[in-house]
Amino acid sequence: MVIFFTSKAVSPPATIYMGRDKVENEELLKYGLPTDIWFHVDKLSSAHVYLRQMAEQSHGEWDKLPPALVMDLAQLVKANSIEGNKKDNITVIYTPFTNLKKSGDMAVGQVSFHSDKKVKRVHVPSRDNAIVNRLNKTKIEKEVDHEAERQERLREEGKKKKVEAIDRVKKEQEQKKIWEEEKKARSYDGMFTEEAFAEKEQWSDDDFM
Repeated sequence: MVIFFTSKAVSPPATIYMGRDKVENEELLKYGLPTDIWFHVDKLSSAHVYLRQMAEQSHGEWDKLPPALVMDLAQLVKANSIEGNKKDNITVIYTPFTNLKKSGDMAVGQVSFHSDKKVKRVHVPSRDNAIVNRLNKTKIEKEVDHEAERQERLREEGKKKKVEAIDRVKKEQEQKKIWEEEKKARSYDGMFTEEAFAEKEQWSDDDFM
């Protein structure tokens, strides 16, 4: 089961998701999008929470997200940490999905990072029930066929690339036509000036003498 939330702290509303347990977290590590952003309580066990960033629903670069959105995610992570939920002054870390590193010798659900420089931290003083309750009201649990979604996404991306390629060729052809017309127009420059007519007239007179 994948659990989805909607944050209305930003506009358009942001989609947040997480696994129900560590097994589901392991699945999410296989099928996350390169644009997703991963959140977790630092140095404590917690849910793996993701911000879904799509081209049509982006809230900026991963390290420049709106503070209100970051805090929504941080509060959700804290609330879904058995130990972290009981503590004040915890730290939540977040990083791009592409920075997550998973090797075969790691435990289920465990991850590390390719680069520690791409990990940001946010301080969470205490649980904010107003935020947690607001997010929980949007909570939806559903079965997700990750592979089917991935294939569908690849098909859509393929269609989009095809349309973009056709559009690019069309624009290139139009631009080439414009260049050819401009070149043709320049080749006629001066052909019908008074000097050109005078030269033509002189040539004709000489020809018939």
